[in-house]
Amino acid sequence: MADSTLVFIVLGATLAAFVWGRFRYDLVALAALLGSVVLGLVPGEEAFFGFGHPAVITVAAVLVLSRGFERSGVVDVIAAQVLRVGERLFLQLAALTGTVVVLSGFMNNVGALALLLPVAMRLAREHDTSPSLLLMPLAFGSLLGGLTTLIGTPPNIIIASYRGSVTGDNFGMFSFTPVGVAVALVGLVFILLLGWRLTPKRAGKASTEAMFDTANYLVELRVGEESKANGLSLRELQQELEETVPVLAVVRDEKRRAGHAFFGTLREGDILLMEAGPEEMKLLEDKVGLRLGKDVDDEEKEAAEEAKADAGGEAEQSGDKQHRERQDEEQEKGKDRKEKKEKKEKKEKKEKKEKKESKNGVDTEGLQLVEAVVRNDSMMVNRTVTQLRLHNQFGLHLVAVARDGGRLKQRLREIRFRPGDVLLLQGGESELSESLATLGCLPLASRNLTLGQPRLLLVSLGIFAVAILAILLGLLPAAVALSTAALISLLAGVLPLRDGYQAIDGPVIVLLGAMIPVGQALETSGGAALIAEALLAWGTEWPVVVTLVGLFVLSMVLSNIVNNAAAALLMAPIAASLARGFDASVDPFLMAVAVSASCAFLTPIGHQSNTLVMGPGGYRFSDYWRMGLPLSLVVLVVAIPMILLFWPL
Repeated sequence: MADSTLVFIVLGATLAAFVWGRFRYDLVALAALLGSVVLGLVPGEEAFFGFGHPAVITVAAVLVLSRGFERSGVVDVIAAQVLRVGERLFLQLAALTGTVVVLSGFMNNVGALALLLPVAMRLAREHDTSPSLLLMPLAFGSLLGGLTTLIGTPPNIIIASYRGSVTGDNFGMFSFTPVGVAVALVGLVFILLLGWRLTPKRAGKASTEAMFDTANYLVELRVGEESKANGLSLRELQQELEETVPVLAVVRDEKRRAGHAFFGTLREGDILLMEAGPEEMKLLEDKVGLRLGKDVDDEEKEAAEEAKADAGGEAEQSGDKQHRERQDEEQEKGKDRKEKKEKKEKKEKKEKKEKKESKNGVDTEGLQLVEAVVRNDSMMVNRTVTQLRLHNQFGLHLVAVARDGGRLKQRLREIRFRPGDVLLLQGGESELSESLATLGCLPLASRNLTLGQPRLLLVSLGIFAVAILAILLGLLPAAVALSTAALISLLAGVLPLRDGYQAIDGPVIVLLGAMIPVGQALETSGGAALIAEALLAWGTEWPVVVTLVGLFVLSMVLSNIVNNAAAALLMAPIAASLARGFDASVDPFLMAVAVSASCAFLTPIGHQSNTLVMGPGGYRFSDYWRMGLPLSLVVLVVAIPMILLFWPL
C-alpha cells in the first residue's frame, strides 16, 4: 500500500476521533504520531522532534507571558475600566469585545477570554442582562483578535514556522497585522451592529440561583438520638449512603461551620444543611435517620413560649382600659420618631427575610459557593466526582452541575463531566483558586480586581516590549526572544515558577508536538500533492483566486471540526503544494490558511473559546452558526481581497 494512502487512512481515523470527542485531542494526536511511526511514515528517530519545534516553544512561552500579564495586574487595570461602562447593552458589548480583540493580539486568545469572562458575568448580573447576549460576541472577539499578530493564536505561529521551512524566512511579528486588523475591525463592527442580535436570548439572570435553582434543593436535617448518623464523620456518612449528597454546613450550638471544613463526628441535635432533592431526602431518612423539622424539646419550648405570650395578652386585655391608654400615651411621647421608623424598617426586613426563608428553607449566606466552568483541557473531562475524589484530594464539595443552561437532575455521582459544564462548588477560600487551577476549571464568580504591584506591572510590560523589539530588529528568532522573556519574568518574580508551569497548556503542547511530524508525513508521502492536484484539476478553468477561496473555505470548515492548530498543520502542506502547482507565491496561500484556521465560528468544539462560553451562556450546539455563519462570510469577503493586496500572487 502506498505511503500516501496510509497517511490518508491515519488522518481519516484521526479526524474521526477528533469529531467523536470520546478521547481528548492530545491523546488522539499522540496515537496518530505513534501509528505513523509503526507504519513507517515517520522515522522512529524523528518521532519526537516536533516537541522541540520552534512553534511549540513559542506557544509555551506566550502562555507563560500571558499568565505573567494577569498576575502583575496589567489585565486587571483594563478590566476595572470595562466594569464602568454602565447599563447600555451596546456599550457593554463594545467594551468587552473591543478589549478582548486588543488583548488577544498580544496574549493567548483563550487566556484573554478567560480573564474577561468573569467580568462579563459580573456585568450581566449587575445590570440584569442575559449573559447569552454578551458571551458569544466575547468568544468570537477573542478569535478575531488572535489574527492580528504572530503570537495571537497558535495557527499564526505554525504558519510562520512552516513558511521558514519552505522559503527560509519566517513570517514576522506583525506580518499578519495588515490582514488581521482589517478582518478584526470589520468583524467587530459586524458583531456590534448586527451579530449580537443573532444570538439566542436566554431568559433569566446570570445568577447562581437562576442557573441551579438552588433554593428548591437546600434543606435542613436534624441528627436525632437514634439516628444512624449520630457519631459518624461526614466522610463516613457519605460511605454509608453510597451516594454523593453535599453537606454544605453543620450547625452546632447555633454556630454554623462549612461542610468542607468540618472534620469531627456528628452529635445529637446537629443540623445538617444539605443539597438534596426528594429522592435524596428519602435516602437520607431510610439509611441514616436524618429528618426534617425540629425535635420534640424545641417544639415544646416554642409551644410554652406561645402559651406564655397568649396569657400575657389576655391579662393585658382584662386590665383597666383607661390606665392602659394613659400608659400608652406617656410611652409614645417618650419615643423618638426616628426609632419608630427604624423599628418599622427592621420589622419589614425581618418579614421579608422570613418570607424568603419560608420559600428557600435555609439561609445560604456565607456558604462560600463558587461557579466554575470546565475547560477543554480539564482533568475532569469524561470522569465522575467519585473518580476525581474532589473532597478528599481537593477539599471541594460538588453541589450541582448545569449543562446547556439548565441544572442536571441526575445523581451527582453518575455525571461524567464535559467541557463547558458549569459546576457549583463549595470549598475553602484559600484553597479554591489553586484547586480550580489544578482541575482545569475557570471560576465564574465576580473577580476581585487587584491592581497588582506597580513595579511588577512595569517590569512585565518592559520585558515583553524588549522581546518584541528584538524580534522586529531581527536580533533573535521569535521562539528564542519570547522564551527569554518568559525566563526573565520568572527570575524577576513577575510569576512564581509553579504558576509558570501551570500556565503551559499541556494538551495543546502535546497536540502540536505530535501533529507536526504527521503533517510533515502528509507532505513527504505525496499526500499533500495528491490533494493539491485534485484542487488544481478542479480549478483549471477558473482564476487562481477561486482556488484560493476554496482553500480558505476548506480550512475554515476543518477548523470547526478539529482543533485550529491541527487544522493549520494539516492544511499548510496542501497550501504550499497548490502554490507550486500554480507557480505562484506561497505567501497568499499560507496567509489564507492562517486566517481561516483561526475562524471557527460555527461550532462550540472548534475552539476552546467557544466551548468555555457554552455553559455560562446557556448555548446549544446549534446556536453558534446563527451568528457564526454570517460572520464567517464577512471574514471571507474581507480577508481574500486584503490577502491579495498585501501578499500578491
